[in-house]
Amino acid sequence: MTGDLADIVFRLRSVLPKRWFAEQSPNLQAVLSSLATPWVWLYGLISYAIMQTRILTATDNWLDLISNDYFGDMLTRKLNEADFSFRNRIQRALLQEAATRSAVSAGLQGLIGSPPVIFEPANCMDTGSYGGLIHGQPMPATGMAYGVAGGWGNLALPLQVFVTVTRPATPGLGLLAGYGTPNGAYCEGAISYVDLSLLPGHVSDADIRATLCSLLPVNAVAWLRLI
Repeated sequence: MTGDLADIVFRLRSVLPKRWFAEQSPNLQAVLSSLATPWVWLYGLISYAIMQTRILTATDNWLDLISNDYFGDMLTRKLNEADFSFRNRIQRALLQEAATRSAVSAGLQGLIGSPPVIFEPANCMDTGSYGGLIHGQPMPATGMAYGVAGGWGNLALPLQVFVTVTRPATPGLGLLAGYGTPNGAYCEGAISYVDLSLLPGHVSDADIRATLCSLLPVNAVAWLRLI
């Protein structure tokens, strides 16, 4: 493998005159290995440093530093969050559309995994209407479904939106017994109290609210319902 001890030793030996040493020379091998060891470390350090210069390959605390450079305290790593998940959130936030209805829907869906229900009381596409006009002629009412879809419109609520979000399923924790199973008991078996909010991948209500606020226009008001 490029850059490992065997590779560096082979490179050093390949530039020595072949007639100077026997094919099998333990003493030479030991000397070359001692010379190659710091170069192996240096090669690994350079390779690691190169990886940290790009979001696609950055790891460990360097991802946290990249996030801080772009977003400050607005986007931080969650407890026990893996690099893969954190990197995806950074990439989405870098080029994320905002200040539109489609941006709010896409942003929340990316966070929770399902599309939110968005209702604008001043948008007739959400509320329907009594009757309608085509070229100045009245036509039958369209877009109405009492108790089935839509809602009451109100033109006195401009730039306001009602957003209903279904909380994503909370990830569980494997290898632990649950209540009602014979696998665990006090002082016996694999059983433990678990705070699900501390598990990797958990999406809190605060995460949902923060995401919604980051996507709204500055002059808009959103009423959020979590179910």
